[in-house]
Amino acid sequence: MTAPSPRTPRSRSRSRSWSWSWLRPAAPPRGRVLRGLRAVALPAELVLAACLIGGVRIPGSVLLGAELLMLGLLGAEVFVWLRLRRRGLSRRETLAELVPEPVLRVAGHELRLMTSLARWVARRPHGINGADAVFPHARDQAAQMYGFAFVCVVETVGMSFLLANWPVIHAVVLVLDVYTVLFVLGLHAASATRPHVLADGVLRVRQAAHVDVRVPLDRIVSVRRETLFTHQKADGELNLDVGSQTSVTLELTEPVDAPRLLGAPHPVRLIRLHADDPKALHDAVTRARTAPSPVPAPPASA
Repeated sequence: MTAPSPRTPRSRSRSRSWSWSWLRPAAPPRGRVLRGLRAVALPAELVLAACLIGGVRIPGSVLLGAELLMLGLLGAEVFVWLRLRRRGLSRRETLAELVPEPVLRVAGHELRLMTSLARWVARRPHGINGADAVFPHARDQAAQMYGFAFVCVVETVGMSFLLANWPVIHAVVLVLDVYTVLFVLGLHAASATRPHVLADGVLRVRQAAHVDVRVPLDRIVSVRRETLFTHQKADGELNLDVGSQTSVTLELTEPVDAPRLLGAPHPVRLIRLHADDPKALHDAVTRARTAPSPVPAPPASA
């Protein structure tokens, strides 16, 4: 029997190490330290906040330790930020390295809602510069959203009276209630300031601040007007109902990605959407799909 080559164990271990690093890359030491600090400091701060709101007396040494822990976490975040910036990463890339993508996407969604409130007041729609056609879609949900906002305002006033004798709890609930009112208004403002847009051979389909899908016209195999009030969830379909209805249906030759709120991919080949004027949207997409391509000019004679 031939003895195994002395290089065999080394090659096997090298291959195994490479495969594991590809499947689960090892984090640098500072990354593990930072995650450890987050895992301890953030839950501890939440527990202390809940205890303080509930009226539990916390020893001063415990509060001091918690604050020192949070300062240590902040210092570690700043240190890693500076290290990544020195390596040449941009601010956006550095932020993506430090903050998990789901957290960034949720924070970005909330920021877009608040920005939409300012755009709504200033009457400055988003993403319509250079558009061939614009199709608003928020009209049929306005009464419903205003009703939700009114109920939230009534609930805010009622809770303020009920919790008047508990100032800490009253302050926390008041902040949450006011933010809820702004959130509901922001949802409607985002829909009002982010219409569907047709430009440069692409139909940009949007809903509030969480859906923004670009559909190339050459992928649309059919566009039809149909009003639907019930929508069953199915793979490969995207239902952008407004006031529980959709009025235009797009069928695609190839799927486009409509990422979910936290970033998970969602390929779709059928899109149902709504517009205040579905006929205008249908006719504009139909004309743009069937428009003849420009004929190139003949070459100039020498």
